[in-house]
Amino acid sequence: MVEFDIKLETNHLSEKDYDFLCRLVYEKSRIHLGPEKKVLVASRLAKRLRELRLPGYAEYCELLRSPQGEPELRYLIDRISTNHTHFFREIKHFDFLREVVLPEWQAKKRAESDAFRIWSAACSSGDEPYSLAIHLAENLAPVAAKAWEIEASDISTRVLDLARQGVYETARLTGVKTEWLHRYFQKGVRDWEGHFRVREELRQRVHFHHLNLLEGNYPFTKPFQVIFCRNVMIYFDRPTQETLVAHLAARLSPGGYLMVGHSESLSGVKHSLKLVQPAIYIKPI
Repeated sequence: MVEFDIKLETNHLSEKDYDFLCRLVYEKSRIHLGPEKKVLVASRLAKRLRELRLPGYAEYCELLRSPQGEPELRYLIDRISTNHTHFFREIKHFDFLREVVLPEWQAKKRAESDAFRIWSAACSSGDEPYSLAIHLAENLAPVAAKAWEIEASDISTRVLDLARQGVYETARLTGVKTEWLHRYFQKGVRDWEGHFRVREELRQRVHFHHLNLLEGNYPFTKPFQVIFCRNVMIYFDRPTQETLVAHLAARLSPGGYLMVGHSESLSGVKHSLKLVQPAIYIKPI
């Protein structure tokens, strides 16, 4: 058997091909790739070229241009999307949820049929929505233990598959209290030693959706009390940021909160929300 071996160097990605990839990614996802991302893009795609047995990036671009390119485009967006996350990341948002948002909601004495609704808008591999599920299970129990719903979405089908499985290496769970590990996770054995899986009763409370946030046709009919959309806008240009914030604000209930990443700000972005504290905004009543 003759082995098929392709060796790629990142400098084989020409400016012409990189420009095409940048424009395509922007058109489909609004992710802005600058010149400084060229080496990163080339390295992330090198393994894919080997899998497809393509001799270079030019041929990969031709595939994307072809009628057969649609499935590969989804793979491209998956690989370009940054999915760094961990449980209870940026803990101050969870503190604010526990100390301010949930007491406000409970003080309004909602009807029993009115659920507390929260959306993890860029959920990646599920760390964030499951962190939220643990938080709500802990802080709305026992009176309102059933009165909450979590929606979660991401543009990457790859990470959504991981999120639905809810299986994580032990190292990913350093932010989870020991008693929560026992209460909300199952410890892996044999082949799964060193892993934990979110218990089924908690997984069932989180509903995952494949979603492009910029398209705006969200599959939700009821507004949210809180939307987490963190560390997403840093990849968008100013017009795209304004479009996204408008879409999200429209899905908030009056008095609802938008949480963005601590490295993000809506300063300079036209929007209808009011700053509460860094990285937290409220929709006026």
